Amino acid sequence: MSMFLEHFPSEGKNQGWVEVVCGSMFSGKTEELLRRIKRASFANQKILLVKPTIDKRYSDKKVVSHQGSSQEAILVSKSLDILDIWKNERVVAIDEAQFFDADIEDVCNKLAKSGVRVIVAGLDMDYLGTPFGPMPRLLAIAEYVTKVHAVCLSCGNLAQFSHRIVQDQKQVMLGAIEEYEPLCRGCYNKIKH
Repeated sequence: MSMFLEHFPSEGKNQGWVEVVCGSMFSGKTEELLRRIKRASFANQKILLVKPTIDKRYSDKKVVSHQGSSQEAILVSKSLDILDIWKNERVVAIDEAQFFDADIEDVCNKLAKSGVRVIVAGLDMDYLGTPFGPMPRLLAIAEYVTKVHAVCLSCGNLAQFSHRIVQDQKQVMLGAIEEYEPLCRGCYNKIKH
């Protein structure tokens, strides 16, 4: 059996839902989001893929995973913009949801109420190990939640923490392997305490 949910009970019906893919950095969140929209695309479903304007690490026109997979996307500065650009696509995919404002919850609910499959990916915790932005509320309203894990760079266990390895106290700091490392709870706690 695959570790990823392959079928959603509501799939194929005229109702919407919200699914959230969350986890630490380097856990495959974006890769999983892209996999799900490729599957929907194969089924000829119209897709809207968005990401926040703040995320220009790899591309300012695409959602790009750390593994290099990519897909054309629309950058939006605030979550309500998603409703303005939505043209009745059957699937709306939102990457890096932790960077959006609190209205993202209402946006996802409105889309799902309109019959849309909403796929959201984002960090569930910041570098301090605390819930990140609107993610806790998105997890609460979702019908389906998938938590993915990286591998701890210290011991090899499943990692759920994004440990920042550079000195910067801001909650939002875009980065990759040069700025963050995935750690398990035990290794993270040894460093933080």
